[in-house]
Amino acid sequence: MVTCNPLRMASPGAGVGINSGMPPPNFAVPSATTLRQARRLLHWWLRPRVPAAPLAWLEQACRETPEGPDRQFFMNFSAACRHFDGKPLNLTAHDESQAERVRTGWSPALWTEEQAARTAILLHRDPRNAERWLREVRTLFEHADLGEQVALYQALPLLPHPEALVERCAEGVRSNVVDVFQAVAHRNPYPSEYLPEPAWNQMVLKALFVEVLLAPIQGLDERANPTLARMLCDYAHERWAAKRPVSPELWRCVGPHADARGVEDLERAWVEGDGATREAAADALRRCPWPEADYALQRHGLHREGETL
Repeated sequence: MVTCNPLRMASPGAGVGINSGMPPPNFAVPSATTLRQARRLLHWWLRPRVPAAPLAWLEQACRETPEGPDRQFFMNFSAACRHFDGKPLNLTAHDESQAERVRTGWSPALWTEEQAARTAILLHRDPRNAERWLREVRTLFEHADLGEQVALYQALPLLPHPEALVERCAEGVRSNVVDVFQAVAHRNPYPSEYLPEPAWNQMVLKALFVEVLLAPIQGLDERANPTLARMLCDYAHERWAAKRPVSPELWRCVGPHADARGVEDLERAWVEGDGATREAAADALRRCPWPEADYALQRHGLHREGETL
């Protein structure tokens, strides 16, 4: 039985932006210790949950992986679905806290046994030859079926050479396949750490287009910005013009960066919206620093947190 030693967080490292000229605000590069601890946790979680035969296959596959031929590595990664099914891991709160200690932001609570097995195989591949490793990961992405794509994108925060995977992440958030998009955008720290502002903004807007929640996007509040606020207000106007509903979550990213027009849109959302929209718009107005927001709050008998009427 393997026990995990005290765990340390991933160390900071350099990141590379795309089409921006500016790096993203923070980034983490998984260390050798992080990779080793993540592998241990994945095996630790699977052992009490799956029968002996799949475990024996996985252990053999992981022994073959570090320096074995790329063909065998690809075959093992693909074959995981024949040995593991889509049953949820059903992690405990302690399991999730261990994941967070291994890698800040790592959130595998919704992972399946198959995804955990595939990630374990992937993390056993020796990354010291960066050119080979990146070539092989590119091949995996290019030939992946849906299940394999989801596993690969979920694993992004654990993968070595993360600064070289920014374009791959940006490609994932452009996907119209909801499962793939969510694998990148939801419960995944990689986008907030590595995507430059234009790609980040497009990801948030895309979440609204494909009608998935914004709340599971890590770093949503920290990476909100004035350009995104304007984009979201434009999107809200398009929805209003088409007589279509606007997600209440949209206003969360608008409030702290709203300009005068944004404040008008927040007030309109409060006046015309339903209960959830009114609550979201009021909260966004309270988070807006401009005096115009104070006037809007006063007009509707609202006040900022800690203030009384």
